[in-house]
Amino acid sequence: MAKLVLRRYQALPSRRIRLKIMSFLYRYLLIFIACVALLLGIQIPTFVDQFEKRLDAHLQEVQTNLKGYRDIADRDFNGSMEALIRKHKDSSDMVFRDEAAPIETMYLRYLHFKDQQAALQTSLPGKVLYLARRGDRDLMRETYASYSFAIPLDSTAIYSGFALVAIMLLLVEFVSGVFGLVTGLGTSRKSARF
Repeated sequence: MAKLVLRRYQALPSRRIRLKIMSFLYRYLLIFIACVALLLGIQIPTFVDQFEKRLDAHLQEVQTNLKGYRDIADRDFNGSMEALIRKHKDSSDMVFRDEAAPIETMYLRYLHFKDQQAALQTSLPGKVLYLARRGDRDLMRETYASYSFAIPLDSTAIYSGFALVAIMLLLVEFVSGVFGLVTGLGTSRKSARF
């Protein structure tokens, strides 16, 4: 029985070898995360560009749909779409009252797209932050659904790729450090590096 236990113990790799293997796997995990982050990061400017084009297309469409009503508002209400909508809502004619809701919906959509477009008149980091916090979710889903991947080699794409790599690696190191502090495994791994 003692021989069997001794053989099993000898068959297990030493703690030092296991730590080297873990260190090796950890480094390759970091390389993999860096590659994925770089590929995703260089997609950011392209996604923002495609979002802006989609936003512009929707804005032009709603402007075209509102043109007739804008002409009436310019002619009869000193350019006030709100007054035109109010006139429709207050009308005694049921058809005009019913028409108020679709006109108001188009007008609010127009204002929303104009606000989105104005907010995106900034640098790439500002655009990304705006889209992450307040970007039109429906337009973002549309952009993602019809997104065409590209590998642009301009400086903006390269900078955003490396920025995402840095953020991801710092996040992994932070999580690893916290895990090491909580479990007590952090010091062993560091000492086993070669």
